[in-house]
Amino acid sequence: MATALQNGPVTTVYAKNLEERIKPPELKEALTEIFSEYGDVIDIIAKTNLKAKGQAFIVFDNADSAAKAIEEINGFELFGKAMQLDFARTRSDATVKAQEGDTGLERWKRGRLAEKDRKQALEATQNKKRTLPTTSIPAPDAARPIKAVKGAGLKGTSANASAVIPDEYLPPNKILFLRDIPDSYDADGLSRIFGRFEGFKEVRLVPGRKGIAFVEYDAEAGAISAKEATSGMQLGDEGKGIRVTYQRA
Repeated sequence: MATALQNGPVTTVYAKNLEERIKPPELKEALTEIFSEYGDVIDIIAKTNLKAKGQAFIVFDNADSAAKAIEEINGFELFGKAMQLDFARTRSDATVKAQEGDTGLERWKRGRLAEKDRKQALEATQNKKRTLPTTSIPAPDAARPIKAVKGAGLKGTSANASAVIPDEYLPPNKILFLRDIPDSYDADGLSRIFGRFEGFKEVRLVPGRKGIAFVEYDAEAGAISAKEATSGMQLGDEGKGIRVTYQRA
């Protein structure tokens, strides 16, 4: 029997092993016709990207309908392939909006973006470590006295120090680092842009350094929203997009 993988009732059914050659509009129509027999379907998500092909999410307005559909339709043939059904691992946007309103949905999306950034940062670190060359250190010759090495006592470069996370995959925090800012933009100009997001505190320019600045928020949520909305935004007459990343810890 399918099992819910999150706390609380799950109202979304995850369907896989669907015919990949069927276009999303036709697939959604067929799924709606089948699953609406078990309750009110409030949304169906079926995407065209390669990773999501052959999959869909069917969102009911209550958990009982989702459970009944899984029990009775699992294995049902659609377009010549047997559907494989289970509960979705997370709530759908439609469910969150219905339960918590627009404010709750916005908070849900910010959390999802933060989790995505954290996973990318972790993957980038692991990939960097895997590509580092390994060097073997020969054992000292016991028959000879060990000579003092020039520079002994200096801090060496370790594998961890070399595994620098790319700026684009840094984990979220409440401070953003801006680059490629046009000379025509001062702190006030940047404040008008970044002050629109929740918890804005200040813009800090770097004395003697052109084109860079820091933007601080009260919490990660505001920084996440600002980064997603402004990264690559074109400012000034040159039309060049600004780079927005999280500050490196």
